[in-house]
Amino acid sequence: MAAVVPPAKPQPVFGPEDDQLLDDLERASCCYFWEQAGAQTGLVKDRCNARKAATDNANVASIAATGFGLTAICIGDKRGFIPHSEARQRVILTLEFLSNKLVHHRGFFYHWADINSGDRVWDSEVSSIDTAILLCGILTCRTHFRDTDITLLAHGITNRVEWTWLSEDTSLLPHGWLPEMGFLPYRWDYYNEMMMMYLLGLGSPTYPLRPEAWDAWKRTMFEYEGLRYIGSFAPLFVHQYSQAWFDFRNKRDRYADYFQNSITATEVHRRFCIELSHRFPDYSPDLWGITASDSEKGYVIWGGPPATGPIDGTICPAAAGGSLPFLPQEAMRVMRTIRNRYQNAMSCYGFVDAFNPMKGWYDTDVVGIDTGITMIMAENARTF
Repeated sequence: MAAVVPPAKPQPVFGPEDDQLLDDLERASCCYFWEQAGAQTGLVKDRCNARKAATDNANVASIAATGFGLTAICIGDKRGFIPHSEARQRVILTLEFLSNKLVHHRGFFYHWADINSGDRVWDSEVSSIDTAILLCGILTCRTHFRDTDITLLAHGITNRVEWTWLSEDTSLLPHGWLPEMGFLPYRWDYYNEMMMMYLLGLGSPTYPLRPEAWDAWKRTMFEYEGLRYIGSFAPLFVHQYSQAWFDFRNKRDRYADYFQNSITATEVHRRFCIELSHRFPDYSPDLWGITASDSEKGYVIWGGPPATGPIDGTICPAAAGGSLPFLPQEAMRVMRTIRNRYQNAMSCYGFVDAFNPMKGWYDTDVVGIDTGITMIMAENARTF
């Protein structure tokens, strides 16, 4: 009788040194979401001055950052960064606040809230996409912990979201709603980070979107150096966010394989940055990546191709960090370069949000959604 040959173990994507760097980054990012959350609410700060983390007194929480934060707790529990009992307790505290105390409208939450009270700040909108990111974090907790209390809370929060209200007169979902004026005039009408929102709505057991909603948004084809992909005139993060939580590998609809599409779009962006090296000599195969981020002059929406925003040589680590599952070796090369050559770009919470090596400018802040996408995509790339 022939011996049964056990299946070969898949080769790790990263060598030991690279894997340790990613582990260090994940640990530091988890620390951000653990330390910079409201003690009574679990809501996570939108941003924090990482140079003065212990005394940073910002009080504005982001619903999206809280979704990343709930996912961070799952990663921290899995990796042993956080004791299991404390991780479970923090998740329950957060979900109870979201369920019972944080103001919502038909299940959708305001974009910004006071980290201690949950009160709406900056007259912000009830945000469809930021609520979707929060829901992704909640569902991650439900799946990871498999705990009765967490499951019941998660079901209660996710099932009360009225996707049918958001889509009552259109298959193209609005960006948000204001109590002072109603729905915002902007629609999620073309490919970007909103795929997660449509998938959550289509899968709702209580208020599902109509199936035709998936076909309603535009999928515009772009071409660069012979590479064709679905894209938009938007930063690189639009190819990352939905795939942080939804596994698009080996799946396609009648339009595209969206995982392969993100690989192509990321490779195009990498080439675009390298071709800018005649203007910004630091851009190279070792250092590339522009996405919505801080800059010397404030927060900027930039990227390309085609070139969007006043590109000035700034690097956003989350651009490559959020691309780790798509171009693991090329993105890892950037992670190593920043760690080894740009020490001022490191903080107690991992990479600062952005830096400009040509100008010698380094951000002081960590932005929750940016450190969050690097953290989740590092975990995804390590566990594929």
